[in-house]
Amino acid sequence: MGGRSSEHEVSLNSARSVIDGLDPQRYEVVSFEIPREGPWHLPEDQAQGIDVVFPVLHGPFGEDGAVQGVLELAEVAYVGAGVTASGLCMDKDLFKSVMRDKGIPVARSLTLRAGNEPASPFGFPCVVKPARLGSSVGISVVRSERDFLPAVKLALAHDEKILVEEFVEGVEVECSVLGNADPVASMPGEIVPLASDWYDYEAKYADGGMELVVPPRVSAKSTARVQELAVASFVASDCEGMARADFFVRPGGEVVVNELNTIPGFTATSVYAKLFEASGLPYPELLDRLVELALERRDRRAALRY
Repeated sequence: MGGRSSEHEVSLNSARSVIDGLDPQRYEVVSFEIPREGPWHLPEDQAQGIDVVFPVLHGPFGEDGAVQGVLELAEVAYVGAGVTASGLCMDKDLFKSVMRDKGIPVARSLTLRAGNEPASPFGFPCVVKPARLGSSVGISVVRSERDFLPAVKLALAHDEKILVEEFVEGVEVECSVLGNADPVASMPGEIVPLASDWYDYEAKYADGGMELVVPPRVSAKSTARVQELAVASFVASDCEGMARADFFVRPGGEVVVNELNTIPGFTATSVYAKLFEASGLPYPELLDRLVELALERRDRRAALRY
């Protein structure tokens, strides 16, 4: 838990909930906090004999495949997406490319790097965001041309590659996915920001910053489409274990995939867990299932020839 990213504190909160939610009769839990500075401090007497690692890390250096690669080299079972899926879903530019190739609808976007001429082909409002960050850090909803260049500068301060996206009018809906070979989708939920006029960092994490409405206030057809696309995008990006899929439902009912989070916020009151709770899977049982999936993948892959 912890890590080098700007989501360090969010990770600590998520990890404490996971630790509290794991049944002490079934699990002996050892926690490792990675400081913002980066170096790992692993006491020798605690780092041996680990059966499963639960990487409750958000953002770069934790959710992007870096830690997953270390765990692969160590041949330790771990919860969640592997190296490829983690890196792909963290990079919104590459993720969108794969989704388009698989016929999964995503919002239109333009990729910019430092030195490119900044422009919005979608007019205003539009969205400017770092390509490889989470929790709405560095993201701006740009409503006029005069605010565009400051938004580009902000995003480039967080990443060398940024996206300019069309602004999608509609309802923001999220759906949790769980599984390996046969993933299942939760009941979706509608995100209603209360702390601001869009789902920014404050709305995500401040007390009373958002309201989750389950089921979402969209048509039954759109709700079913959200669940269908949640599983389809999970499979298309080669995810395993868990992910939270984020969508926009346009006024006419069309569903557009926004992104996939391979290590979503993980407190008992976070959206991922609350959606499965509403679907009949309580938080402690959800944690049990994720550990089982980690062990199942390790045992399955052990039979492969390299």
